[in-house]
Amino acid sequence: MKPAMETAAEENTEQSQERKGCFECCIKCLGGVPYASLVATILCFSGVALFCGCGHVALAGTVAILEQHFSTNTSDHALLSEVIQLMQYVIYGIASFFFLYGIILLAEGFYTTSAVKELHGEFKTTACGRCISGMFVFLTYVLGVAWLGVFGFSAVPVFMFYNIWSTCEVIKSPQSNGTSGVEQICVDVRQYGIIPWNAFPGKICGSALENICNTNEFYMSYHLFIVACAGAGATVIALIHFLMILSSNWAYLKDASKMQAYQDIKAKEEQELQDIQSRSKEQLNSYT
Repeated sequence: MKPAMETAAEENTEQSQERKGCFECCIKCLGGVPYASLVATILCFSGVALFCGCGHVALAGTVAILEQHFSTNTSDHALLSEVIQLMQYVIYGIASFFFLYGIILLAEGFYTTSAVKELHGEFKTTACGRCISGMFVFLTYVLGVAWLGVFGFSAVPVFMFYNIWSTCEVIKSPQSNGTSGVEQICVDVRQYGIIPWNAFPGKICGSALENICNTNEFYMSYHLFIVACAGAGATVIALIHFLMILSSNWAYLKDASKMQAYQDIKAKEEQELQDIQSRSKEQLNSYT
């Protein structure tokens, strides 16, 4: 029988080997995580969430401001209300689409990472997988260009609200800005084309304009449009990040397919060489 000390030492060795195996398994799992795709997905989700959530609330506040102060007649801004309502529904679709698309790109990142990590193992890349990766590169490029337009479009309401806010700041301190006659300082939103020229009143001046700037609706809408614009910019950055990742992964898969073809040809040639050698040995043995 073995001494107790030797038995205890063997048990400790087995336990350390088990712990080492779990550690190596964890390291292997962490090594297969596409961290770049994960960061891009989080940035994309954050940007889209900011754009959609803040943009939806800011549009509703903008309609309320126009109805209460700049266009009291409902028929004058009926078309604008319909367009804003349509944009709010589009926001719902954008949020749903990018939630699904981000998950698909993250899954594609896991796929391509596994393809590169297991290049010399049993894993084999297929032409279909490479074609799907190329399709994602093209689709992400198109979405990136589209979101550049969205980012530029989201800066328009920020510019409009900034002009109104800056005019209110002039009204609050007319002497320091060299202005005379507060009631002569006005803002006409009809010049932006969001309401027709026959809308009443369309133009707000003086203390009435200052009261609009002091409302919670104006304050919230202005800052929410800024956050929505920042969210659109973050989404553009995330899509550019995705585009770089997908292009790199597609290049890796292309190189992996070439390497696999080379290994297959090499294995076939080695097998043929072994067959020739074995046949030569058999013929030599038959002669002797």
